[in-house]
Amino acid sequence: MRREQARRQRRRTIAGSAAGVGAVAVFIAVIAVAVSKDDDNTTAASQEIPGVLTSSPKAGHVATPVKYEQTPPAGGEHAAAWLNCGTYTAPVPNENAVHAMEHGAVWLTYRPDLPAAQVATLKKAMPDSFGLLSPYPGLPSPVVASAWGRQLPLDAPDDPRLAEFIRAFRLGEQAPEPGAPCTGGIDGSGSPGSS
Repeated sequence: MRREQARRQRRRTIAGSAAGVGAVAVFIAVIAVAVSKDDDNTTAASQEIPGVLTSSPKAGHVATPVKYEQTPPAGGEHAAAWLNCGTYTAPVPNENAVHAMEHGAVWLTYRPDLPAAQVATLKKAMPDSFGLLSPYPGLPSPVVASAWGRQLPLDAPDDPRLAEFIRAFRLGEQAPEPGAPCTGGIDGSGSPGSS
């Protein structure tokens, strides 16, 4: 009788262990699929939003001005201090704005002569956090939305692709440090402070 009880106990232990290992394997598989889908979502978002330009900028801190490949920049080497996220009424330093994009910010730029009503539309499109808005002389189009390695030139701020761009790339996985601070850096003049 004791042998039979011991056999039953062993079977229960083996069955319980097998079930536990199976559950862990299923859990790991679910996480792997979810992570894979997240990586694919950023790439898919670039391809699904017509007009998004993609690049692969390298990151790194420099103490000198940087000549960027795009106007405005969409990533690259940058200043050690990031630009505080917010709305600016004057152009801001490229190198500090690029650092904010490294943290996952989306930078909305517009030609300085953009009508006030359109600037107001851009302000309404701005996310509550991890967003920059500033005029930018010499833009190739009236409005340009930029995130790390992604850029979308627009003819008008009411283009529905702007909201799609912000949703897809604000705090996106394409940024080297998404979620790092977007406050506590410098203001638009290059001085410590807040906007």
